[in-house]
Amino acid sequence: MMHSIKAIIEQQRLPLNDEKVTQAAIANALELAGVAFEREVRLSDADIVDFMIGSIAIEVKIKGAKAQIYRQLERYAEHERVTSILLVTSRSMHLPSLIKGKPTLVASLSRGWM
Repeated sequence: MMHSIKAIIEQQRLPLNDEKVTQAAIANALELAGVAFEREVRLSDADIVDFMIGSIAIEVKIKGAKAQIYRQLERYAEHERVTSILLVTSRSMHLPSLIKGKPTLVASLSRGWM
């Protein structure tokens, strides 16, 4: 499932200037593909993930330090509700295949523009 969500996102020419606009465009693409999702899901007082599709946490990042993004994903991985994590980013960033035992993938926002 996570690979098919990654493919849906990477096929789109999504805006890359404003994270909220990008999130709205992703929501539209998921709706058009018939994928049910939740937006802005509160995992804890400190953690709100951009999207949840079942137990897949999806975080959208256009800017930010790589170390800071990774720490955020580590926090998400600590939550029982999250079984896997998809990072959607315009940054050139690689993740290990597992963060705290949970599978991870990176979807490139740039791919749709190639």
